[in-house]
Amino acid sequence: MPTIGRRTFVAGSAAAMFAKSFPASAQDYPTRPVTLIIPFPPGGSTTIVIRSVSDKLGEALGQQIVIDNRAGAGGTVGTRALAKSDPDGYTIGLGYTGTLAIGPNLYSNVGYDPRKDFASIGRIATAPNTLVVHPSFPARTVPELIAYAKANPGKVSYGSAGVGTVSHVCGEYFASATGIKLVHIPYKGTGPALSDLIGGHIPVAFAPIPATYENSKAGRLRMLAVTSLTRSTLAPEVPTIAEQGVPGFEAVLRYALVAPAGTPRPVIEKLNKALNAAIATDEVRKRLALEGAEPLPSTPEQYAADLDNEITLWAKVVKESGAKAD
Repeated sequence: MPTIGRRTFVAGSAAAMFAKSFPASAQDYPTRPVTLIIPFPPGGSTTIVIRSVSDKLGEALGQQIVIDNRAGAGGTVGTRALAKSDPDGYTIGLGYTGTLAIGPNLYSNVGYDPRKDFASIGRIATAPNTLVVHPSFPARTVPELIAYAKANPGKVSYGSAGVGTVSHVCGEYFASATGIKLVHIPYKGTGPALSDLIGGHIPVAFAPIPATYENSKAGRLRMLAVTSLTRSTLAPEVPTIAEQGVPGFEAVLRYALVAPAGTPRPVIEKLNKALNAAIATDEVRKRLALEGAEPLPSTPEQYAADLDNEITLWAKVVKESGAKAD
């Protein structure tokens, strides 16, 4: 019995020592720059939104945030790399509707489980997609686009940020809901897709408003609609798709931060506190507003619940739209 008691005491002492030392290490975190993976090339809405908060996030943490753009397969390449990164808080990444809610419902083997392979840090913002066309395209409204596509079946193409992105599935959802045929042209990101749209190589694109607003304002493209149920505060003059004869149509994006599963809870809490502090600054809120994104701070648990709902919602949309990964 004395031996057992001694073993119990030693084990208990070790646990106590670990419990005391662990918060201290979390308190010191971070002691070096933090890498933030964006699974898309520069120029798209994801980079725009993240760069709006990364500097302030770095200030709150006391360390530099190093942006690492890793594009490919609709954002799943970079997201898969994040899932396999060391869960030490020094590699975090963008949690995005396309990569965490759509990709796993579209690809047969996406390479990660959005519910099991990531630890939620918190939401950043939400933003609608937009339906944009080249200025030379004859349609100036959604009904005109639908009529044109019906008169020219299979001859209207649209660009997206890649297979499995919100822009891709949004286009398939729109075609299914309106009874038209659109030809999907995937790119490696929103930036390349919009470059081709502006250059007149494609006539139509679905793309997030943070990436299309300035180009629309400058007349380089024409914005026909937003994909949220309510109009954007950034472009209140632009009607929704739902307003233009497609009732109930909605396809919005959520941006958040996630870390590899197993990242210590004290580190997650510190990252969440820094993220919410960054979002609360006037500078970040004004920047997000200029990009058409609505700030959406949260706890880790709130974003985890949101993500669970998004996965269920987009599973239904993917099925109903007939969207395919090939």
